[in-house]
Amino acid sequence: MTGTTGVQDGESVTLELLKQKMADFAKERNWEKYHSPRNLLLALVGEVGELSEIFQWKGEVPKGLPDWKEEEKVHLGEELSDVLLYLVRLSDMCGVDLGKAALRKIELNAIKYPKPSSE
Repeated sequence: MTGTTGVQDGESVTLELLKQKMADFAKERNWEKYHSPRNLLLALVGEVGELSEIFQWKGEVPKGLPDWKEEEKVHLGEELSDVLLYLVRLSDMCGVDLGKAALRKIELNAIKYPKPSSE
């Protein structure tokens, strides 16, 4: 079954799909002229600030957020999504393949921070 997102249940959501949906969204609203790298970066920073506010006074929280209300988790998902979508759009406007760049960064981090040797 296809939801309102156009994605089949159980189908993976790729960065490419998000990139295309964001490009279509901007084009349909004639927002492309506003989506300069600088503007997108500033919007991304604003969204990271909104995400930070969710955690600001909660102290450390356990994995899975077991003590959070469902509406708090939904709100968290919305703010995480805003950050992801602006990041995907920014990478697209900068001509960076975000998936490949992320994999390369993981490889570089593996070299910089090698696994500890077994004792």
